Amino acid sequence: MLERIHTIESRKNRQIKIDVIPGHFATNHSHINYYVDMTSIKTSHQMAKAAAEQLAGTYSSTHIDTIICLEGTEMLGAFLAQSLSESGINRGLDISVITPELNSNNQMIFRDNTQKKIWSKKVLLLISSVSTGKTINRAIECLQYYNGQLIAIGAIFSAIGTSNGIDIHSIFSCDDVHEYSTYAANVCPMCQGGQKVDALVNSFGYSKI
Repeated sequence: MLERIHTIESRKNRQIKIDVIPGHFATNHSHINYYVDMTSIKTSHQMAKAAAEQLAGTYSSTHIDTIICLEGTEMLGAFLAQSLSESGINRGLDISVITPELNSNNQMIFRDNTQKKIWSKKVLLLISSVSTGKTINRAIECLQYYNGQLIAIGAIFSAIGTSNGIDIHSIFSCDDVHEYSTYAANVCPMCQGGQKVDALVNSFGYSKI
């Protein structure tokens, strides 16, 4: 797999990069033909800061109280909050950055001490990768339960442009990974063609089979 890796740079800032690997990969929700590796953006403070500044420009006129971070985007979320508070409509504001907990039923929950950061707040949902939108739907159900108002969705990579009527603003998209496709497992053409699954993937990374 490693010999197939190639690096893609953001069109707006060449310092921001992802690695992509073509192949046959299985997620919890679907099968995909590219693994998009966002490890550097999640772990390098310099790249996370640059990525946050690029995303922040999208929300200069959007009031945001809280950023909910999914899939290991906490460092990116912290830099995004800082960038948002330095200019535009959020200038000088203290923006909360929180992460939900997953219970035994894989539902997103917030404990009593953090619920006040959601209740009646304007929320930006930050996610590393969007392929089918199912994780976003799960987050929206959680926000509805805690009376949070989802007004923005940001991502490092997204294969779709909108979810539940809200635009998804991403640093990378299918315009950057041109042949990226996602399939339900029961209609995956790679499975039907007998192509072996290379790895199981989730927000933490991949495990080769």
